[in-house]
Amino acid sequence: MPQTKRRKKTPLGFRLQGTDGVRREVKLARDPEVRGLTPQQAFLEKSVVTEEFVELYAFARVDQLIRNKKMKRGQDAVIGWDPRDPGLRFCKAAVRGVRRAGARALVLGVVPTPLVPMYMLSVGASAGFMITASHNPKDQNGIKTFLAFQGMKLLPENDVELSRAVLALDYKKVLQKPLAGKEADRRADALKLFMAFHLDPENSWAGQADFKDVQLVVDPANGSLSGIAADVFRQVGFGKVIEVNHSQNGDVNLHSGVADLEGLRLVPADMIDDGGRFAKHRAVQKLFQLGRKQRAKISSGRVKASGAVFDADGDRFYRLDYHPEKDALLVSSGDETAFLQAQYLTQRDPKKFKGAAYVNTVESDLNAGLCAEGLGLKLCLTAVGDKWISLRVVHMLLESRLRQLAAQARKLKSCPALRSITSLISLKRRFQKARRDGLVDAEIFAALDREIDAAFRKLGGDPPGLPTISFAVGSEETGHNITEGRMNTGGQSVPVFFGNGVKSALNAFAAAHFLLQGKSPKAWFACLEKPFPPGFKLCRYVYYVDQDLFARDSALWKRVKKTILDEAKKLGYHCAVLPFREDPDMLYIKLQAPKKSGGGEVCGVFVRNSGTENKIGVNLRGPKAHARRLQAVGEAVARLLLQTMKDGANRFCRMENNVLAQLAKSAHREDALDAPASDRGRLLAEMLKQGLVRSAPGGFRISPLGKWYLKQL
Repeated sequence: MPQTKRRKKTPLGFRLQGTDGVRREVKLARDPEVRGLTPQQAFLEKSVVTEEFVELYAFARVDQLIRNKKMKRGQDAVIGWDPRDPGLRFCKAAVRGVRRAGARALVLGVVPTPLVPMYMLSVGASAGFMITASHNPKDQNGIKTFLAFQGMKLLPENDVELSRAVLALDYKKVLQKPLAGKEADRRADALKLFMAFHLDPENSWAGQADFKDVQLVVDPANGSLSGIAADVFRQVGFGKVIEVNHSQNGDVNLHSGVADLEGLRLVPADMIDDGGRFAKHRAVQKLFQLGRKQRAKISSGRVKASGAVFDADGDRFYRLDYHPEKDALLVSSGDETAFLQAQYLTQRDPKKFKGAAYVNTVESDLNAGLCAEGLGLKLCLTAVGDKWISLRVVHMLLESRLRQLAAQARKLKSCPALRSITSLISLKRRFQKARRDGLVDAEIFAALDREIDAAFRKLGGDPPGLPTISFAVGSEETGHNITEGRMNTGGQSVPVFFGNGVKSALNAFAAAHFLLQGKSPKAWFACLEKPFPPGFKLCRYVYYVDQDLFARDSALWKRVKKTILDEAKKLGYHCAVLPFREDPDMLYIKLQAPKKSGGGEVCGVFVRNSGTENKIGVNLRGPKAHARRLQAVGEAVARLLLQTMKDGANRFCRMENNVLAQLAKSAHREDALDAPASDRGRLLAEMLKQGLVRSAPGGFRISPLGKWYLKQL
């Protein structure tokens, strides 16, 4: 593993974290490559997470909360994990870190990510950790961190503060601290909560649906939902539930899960043949087998063969459906499943959801949002990451609570009420300033929420329950869907908003059942294939890069910007650079065609470093009529990034070069390629995503782009 430069200071400050917590390849602290380094040095210089780093990180977070008087010694911190660490070296390290800081560790064990904030809220815990690298390969691990307030994830300014705390610690001194906090196994209680939550028709929408004709293949990606998701689907009443990829031996996301399906709307039959992209993906193989066996019944509408595919930590979901006429699988990403849920909500209760928010991240198909507006919803666009959807929800909740407080104060004419009105004006001003300035500090909003509670008490009563807000659906194309759920906490039913793969799946199936019941099989498949008229959507990835090179106003950032602007202007577009305070290093350029040549249609091109993997993406979005022009822009930028960003010291980059040189001479099967057997699967998957190689019955072949790149070397 090469040395990696320390990440540069962002406009918000230096952060160890990416889009969603910390993720890196893992090594034990005794490994020769990192032996003798501090946990921080291993992370910064070798780009590696050790078990010592996990312990230090968990300790730093709890210690920070206690020092800032947001948590007391002996209070609870919830910890869960996915099964990519069978020996529990990293998971137990997190537990030790929490205990050394003085908190009681409520250990959930192997559970899906959304269960951590759910359980936090149910028991009133002050902190939460999920040890996972989500959809990343099994050789990586990381930490997601949750706040007590609404179970929010840390925002960038919280990341900066926590990063400072981690870097300031001396691990040797931390090791000298006793395991003062207690430890309690709460897995059984947590799983009961998870099952009850999803069997509540208010959360799953499945109470009125009949799924007896659905034969469902469940793929938990050998991860957290193994044995859990399938049980939920059986309890809800699916006709037949077949679980695959449910081992917990550490092989998370291996030939399984949502990551392999990204960017696809259709899986044709040739992709499952020997040498095909899904030759080893058991869920895809099983669904083809099931669909072909039931082909006549599916064609007549008597049976449906579907799939529910998750990632290793269970917060993302894709739907699959076997199409008998095409002998192919339809792939429904977060865009398609979210739109169906939006249709369901607006048809079920049009008055309640008129003008409600439909929140998309920039990754989504632009047409999904435009069609959601056609349903009467209000489109909101935000940066990549489900935490930004959650932040929009928090804004709405606080606005509604301030309106509640104003209404309560107006009813009273006492001095406390008058003082409360003065306090209310101050609260409103601070909230409006925080939102206007784009502040990305969750603690500011948590503090405002506490002050609203205090203002209600000054008026002589307990704060009322959380209000209903005008929110419909939040969605990321990658499979995060967020809709309102309900939980009982503190004797009250409160709304909760978590990215939750199982809830997304149940809601997506229930929405389709509600909207399509009674339709012919032809109409059923037509709607699933195109719930909205799709636009053009493509992402060009470049892996194994030095991400420090691409930061706002860096030399490369400016070159990429100039390349996009030059290419777009040559193609006749008017261009505008749009800033995103949440993700300041992302380069987002809005392209608008002149009315005479494209009807004034809007497209988007954005380039950003992945916050979860060692890659950068060139994302192209717009109407299908603009596909060729957008691809030309994307090709120019992708080639520039291939030439300038590849990290030649990265071992996967070196393996990639060797494999390209080998394939330049002739096609090879996977087991004949010049790369360690343990790395081949990941390497080839990432080379396919870059477009450097192609799969074929005879093995893998170099692509024209691969030949061009090899010449640049």
